[in-house]
Amino acid sequence: MTDLIVATRNKGKLLEIGKILEGVHCRIYSLADFPDLPEIEEDGVTFEQNAIKKASAIAQLTGLPALADDSGLVVDALGGRPGVFSARYAGTGATDETNNAKLLEELRGTPPERRGAAFHCVIALCLPDGSCTTFSGELRGSILEVPQGGGGFGYDPLFFVEEEGSSLAELPLERKNRLSHRGKALELLKGKLSKA
Repeated sequence: MTDLIVATRNKGKLLEIGKILEGVHCRIYSLADFPDLPEIEEDGVTFEQNAIKKASAIAQLTGLPALADDSGLVVDALGGRPGVFSARYAGTGATDETNNAKLLEELRGTPPERRGAAFHCVIALCLPDGSCTTFSGELRGSILEVPQGGGGFGYDPLFFVEEEGSSLAELPLERKNRLSHRGKALELLKGKLSKA
């Protein structure tokens, strides 16, 4: 595989993916390199459905192998929400700040021992012939009462990793990539790409 398109316009996510896939011999493109491609609606009810839909559509439209992920935060006390709606939890056009504010509001008064959560990620690698393979990763943690750290993106400032004693937003990118849900799924993908 010499070319691979990552179906995202999120610069933070692209940076993470590019860093983990270093050493895999392929040119990595993003949706920014194909500005005429349409937005693919993520209307699946699972992370896997959304990742496959996105990667499959982009592979068909470009004729290149495509990688897409769907990931999100699953909060125990909220019955699994925000889940597949993590990026738009506070509504269409939501920002990281508005999503984080909504999450904190919904968890107001919830004691620390009931603030357990997990980041889930499913990555789909689809080829133009329609075949797809998926890779999954998970990271357990808990939700802080106030944001900590200025790195990362999304819910990272609120997601506390017990064994690190810090939020994801406080960790150096290399460390975060080694233990994150996306990092775990990408390492599985990297193993497959290295053998291809």
